[in-house]
Amino acid sequence: MPIADVSPGVSIAYESFGDPADAPVLLVMGFGAQMIAWHEDFCRALAARGRYVIRFDNRDCGLSTRFDDHPVDMRRFIGAVSSGDIASAVAMVPYRLKDMADDGFGLLTALGVERAHVVGASMGGMIAQTMAITRPERVLTLTSMMSSTGENEYGRSSPEARAVLFAPKPQDRDGYVAAAERELVWASKRYGDASALRELAAASYDRAYYPAGVGRQLGAMILSGSRADALRELRVPTLVIHGLDDTLIDPSGGRRTAELVPGAELLLIPDMGHDRPRELWPVIIDALDAHTR
Repeated sequence: MPIADVSPGVSIAYESFGDPADAPVLLVMGFGAQMIAWHEDFCRALAARGRYVIRFDNRDCGLSTRFDDHPVDMRRFIGAVSSGDIASAVAMVPYRLKDMADDGFGLLTALGVERAHVVGASMGGMIAQTMAITRPERVLTLTSMMSSTGENEYGRSSPEARAVLFAPKPQDRDGYVAAAERELVWASKRYGDASALRELAAASYDRAYYPAGVGRQLGAMILSGSRADALRELRVPTLVIHGLDDTLIDPSGGRRTAELVPGAELLLIPDMGHDRPRELWPVIIDALDAHTR
């Protein structure tokens, strides 16, 4: 697995598909998920449209740099945020979404890519938005998928989805794989596939089981705050994709993103949840193909 040094002390694991001479598309994954959640077949199908597709592990996930020197006690962190003790919360988390966005740019630089189409899903959408906001000259287009703006009133999780997201996961492999079925709560109602969830969980566990990183990634999201004002000023061509079955990030998050970004295109997909079911890949890939021309 190739690994690139993107900044002092930070290395990012990545994989690429297609011809480097083609238009580059950087795929940014979401909260706690390794790059393999961008399915290899999906990446190859997009590359077959004449794109140089790059997927990577965010920091604190997969095979990229881990910040073990900054353990986060989630109960203490949530308690500090809930009580308004922001100074204590800030002290617990060593980075923000902007640092994760800088990792993406550092990877592009390491690969000799000056400008890229940036596609992010869930937390990856937040990172992708941050990339477009902070370095618009390096972002050809932005695609924000199943994501939101950082405003608390939009994209809220259902109680059931929130309970699954924050439920402790078993540490043993069999338990971890079995527990993946809980994620059906936010999957497509029509195409939700328990076997696919178990398959990804097994592959993720075997590749790089690392639950300690999720607390720091969650903290980065929470402490980065709202992007609403910056999104209003964004002039990067933007596509917003959201599934109408999404209960982890309500479709209001996608609608709000498209509302804020001038000229943004909004694609709401029926029968899609907080997932990318294989049955809907043609819809998603057609949309990305058209947007990244």
